[in-house]
Amino acid sequence: MESGSGGGGCSARTLAACVVGGIVLGASVLALHLAGPVAIPSLPPVDALRRRFRWRRRRPVRVYMDGCFDMMHYGHCNALRQARALGDELIVGVVSDEEIKANKGPPVTPMHERMIMVSAVKWVDDVIPDAPYAITEEFMYKLFNEYNIDYIIHGDDPCLLPDGTDAYALAKKAGRYKQIKRTEGVSTTDIVGRMLLCVRERSSSDAHNHSSLQRQFSSGHGQKIDDGGSGSGTRVSHFLPTSRRIVQFSNSRGPSPDSRIVYIDGAFDLFHAGHVEILRLARELGDFLLVGIHTDQTISSTRGRHRPIMNLHERSLSVLACRYVDEVIIGAPWDVSKDMITTFNISLVVHGTIAENMDFMQDDSNPYAVPMAMGIYHRLESPLDITTSTIIRRIVANHEAYQKRNEKKEASEKKYYESKSFVNGE
Repeated sequence: MESGSGGGGCSARTLAACVVGGIVLGASVLALHLAGPVAIPSLPPVDALRRRFRWRRRRPVRVYMDGCFDMMHYGHCNALRQARALGDELIVGVVSDEEIKANKGPPVTPMHERMIMVSAVKWVDDVIPDAPYAITEEFMYKLFNEYNIDYIIHGDDPCLLPDGTDAYALAKKAGRYKQIKRTEGVSTTDIVGRMLLCVRERSSSDAHNHSSLQRQFSSGHGQKIDDGGSGSGTRVSHFLPTSRRIVQFSNSRGPSPDSRIVYIDGAFDLFHAGHVEILRLARELGDFLLVGIHTDQTISSTRGRHRPIMNLHERSLSVLACRYVDEVIIGAPWDVSKDMITTFNISLVVHGTIAENMDFMQDDSNPYAVPMAMGIYHRLESPLDITTSTIIRRIVANHEAYQKRNEKKEASEKKYYESKSFVNGE
């Protein structure tokens, strides 16, 4: 009996709990119904969660490289390409005119032109103007803390201050320094030396073989030394072009079938800010910019035996490194023919208002006669009044200062080449 009475009491309590629970549940449902639909926060998609997790786990690696970038050439561009490959974002410091003058001698190209050149290199993400020549402790921590720089990059060639100390000693000590391979065959010292050689050649009598000068400038011979009567050795071009280097500088994509292809041609010798700006404007006129680069022989016949200063492959790499250029024709013909326009599906042929030779309009053999007749020729207003001759005149006008600068630099260059060893790199 007691057992039966206990079981009956438990059942009664259970029944009462169920009744009360049902009333509460019913009241809740009624309240929800009267209140209307309630927005339930949605969970983020799985892909978004994964991306957020990856971002927290790994931010972009930011690398920094600085330089004077005076008379910027393909060697500078290849250094920037290698630096960019060591990280996700490349920040470039451009040394001020005053710092260059104090440490190396007068720059050939002023700060604003050098900024245009560096900003136009397709591997550069951002530029810092007026960077110091030597990385001080204060500037180094500014790079680390304000610009979120992970590593400071420089080539395997030594960069010494006037007192003989290493300009990158602090970065090395901090363990935040990485080294890339120097690009063989070119330096600003080399290029200035080629023009100084040209100046001495013009001012001398028959003491030199004039006919060999252009071949030395343009054929990519091995290292040669010209004494020029000054006792200063000046290397002329010993650039050794490889198919791999051209591939590294080239874009991997071609034009689509419906692309508006713009064509511009020229020598592009001593690639400068005037070239960059006209290429920028040309690219804005279409979807794909095709650049024709004339042969050394074509330039010699139209500009004189001392030109070009840079050979065809050197000039091609400089143009390919420009972010506004999609493709180049290495050794483009002087005349733009109907067959060429059809082959490359060219929509527009352009030319700037500032160039070495603007007399082609009056010539019987106008190289743009065909595109003019087809109504696809356009003349672009050049933003900058700079030509290759402008750069040469700057050096000729101040050649004594540049000669002294080169003599000092050539000593370290010679030491580098005599003691250099193989460095693995791109």
